[in-house]
Amino acid sequence: MPEKPAEPTDRSAVRSLLRLWPYVRPVRARWASAALVAVLASGLTLVIPLVLKWMVDGPVARRDPGGVWLGALWLLLLGILEAGLFGLRRWLVARPLASVEASMRADLYRHLQRLPVAFHDRWPSGQLLSRGTTDLMLMRMFLAFPLTFLLVNGTTILVGFVILFAQDWSLGLVLLVPAVPLMILCSLFETKYAVVARKAQDQVGDLTTVVEESVLGIRIVKGFGRNRSQALAFRSLAQRLRGTELGKARLLAGIWALITAIPELAIGAALVLGTVQVADGRLSAGTLVAFLSTALALRWPVESIGFLLAMSQESATAADRFFEVMDVAEEPEPEVPDIASGKAGDGQEGIVFEAVEFRYPDAGPGSPPVLARIDLRIRPGETMALVGATGSGKTTLTALVPRLHDVTAGRILLDGEDIALMERPRLRELVSVAFEEPTLFSATVGENVLMGAEDAGEEDLRRALAVSQAGFVDDLPQGVDTQVGEQGLSLSGGQRQRLALARAVVGRPRFLVLDDPLSALDVHTETLVEAALRRVLAETTAVVVAHRPSTVMLADRVALLSEGRISAVGTHQELLRTSAEYAWLMSGARDGAGVLVPEEGGAR
Repeated sequence: MPEKPAEPTDRSAVRSLLRLWPYVRPVRARWASAALVAVLASGLTLVIPLVLKWMVDGPVARRDPGGVWLGALWLLLLGILEAGLFGLRRWLVARPLASVEASMRADLYRHLQRLPVAFHDRWPSGQLLSRGTTDLMLMRMFLAFPLTFLLVNGTTILVGFVILFAQDWSLGLVLLVPAVPLMILCSLFETKYAVVARKAQDQVGDLTTVVEESVLGIRIVKGFGRNRSQALAFRSLAQRLRGTELGKARLLAGIWALITAIPELAIGAALVLGTVQVADGRLSAGTLVAFLSTALALRWPVESIGFLLAMSQESATAADRFFEVMDVAEEPEPEVPDIASGKAGDGQEGIVFEAVEFRYPDAGPGSPPVLARIDLRIRPGETMALVGATGSGKTTLTALVPRLHDVTAGRILLDGEDIALMERPRLRELVSVAFEEPTLFSATVGENVLMGAEDAGEEDLRRALAVSQAGFVDDLPQGVDTQVGEQGLSLSGGQRQRLALARAVVGRPRFLVLDDPLSALDVHTETLVEAALRRVLAETTAVVVAHRPSTVMLADRVALLSEGRISAVGTHQELLRTSAEYAWLMSGARDGAGVLVPEEGGAR
């Protein structure tokens, strides 16, 4: 889970929302126009009481039917104009705010692609999904409605009270009295609502994670009959979210009731006082009607404060959650050095590990490194097999070459150049990878394979499929144009692994990193793949994580990892004679099906 965020009471909602300004700036003119239109529309509601005053003190008092009809016509025109202006406001904000949301979503997705693998290891995907969907929707809604109407209603209330005091200052004071308790109540409401709003949005992320994991792991859920336990886990999280949402509803209901009741009491008091003044002749009936009509016109701006504040707090929380991710530092790009400073200076080529150490970012203080002082040289055109017990650090070592993780100490050289001084796009053009657990995307077979080389064509695609013995592709309904579905689960494990291998070799990479890429293949298919793979390995410098003797035989030399260290390097035959651990590991193989080794902790 991500680190626990700061409590909402420690942050300003205004400061959080102001961080949206860079996204709003390009559409500020149109948003300001929409706000101005809304202010004008709201201002028309304050003109209506003035028309009523004229009608009551004029045509009605004089019993003039023509004047009454004229006043009614003006009221109708004002109503139509008000409705038209509000419709214009919605048209003005719809498209630009949709573009703001799209821009924020694109930035979030781009940023996620550039964050370190360690970040994605820590954060549940459901939390990231909720930030890219629910939270962005809340921010768009804030820009479209609460932000505009906090300005509009504030302006309306201010102008309305000026009109009220102009009509009768004593009645205006009666309506102004509730302002102080209302401000105190709103401040308390904001503080409490911010806490539950953040809690609810985090719980939505947790719930999204459970749904996603259940869908992607449906085979495991069904295979082990865990439907009920998963449903109970989902229900538990859903009940927690329901309780939090009910807490939000109670807070909103309470503030709404108070914001509605207190002004109503003030209007009632003003009505009694105004009636007495009319009876005494100190106030005209038209003025009282206009005063009360203006007061009633201000009811909606005042009563809306509660849910506008609630929506603003939810949007501020959404902005906090969005920028929690956006504030995480991307993988640093090195300053491009002079050629001389970027080279090892000793003419070394191939892949060289010099005193490499590595700890995972979430490792506890004082914990031993996963890899400790790895010194290894793989000559140009050579294939080096990495062998070791489970947990010895093989996969971690291979992940350092394309900089999926950065070394904690030491350095790795490719043809004499420190990879820490290489731009990542260039590094990943030089290095191609295939993992033991292949990942395919919701795309065609061809698109999945060609992800391995941006400029590869049909001929390269066919060659890569031939190397990986992926002839099954031609038997699919649309051949290489067949959609493989999410995670490629419509294919078998061996088929997915062969496509992942094809993706690794399609671009004829200079350096190749293979993490046990044949583990899901049957013996006969493995033999065919290995025969074709030998030709590819002859043209590249490669590191291959191997568990089976048959995979080891692809390599020119073997490096034995033991508890995060290189304990021996040599050919397969040499290590069988000189290393008891290596001989023991190889003797655990059964008909090429894999190596049986005891579990060891510590490394990944």
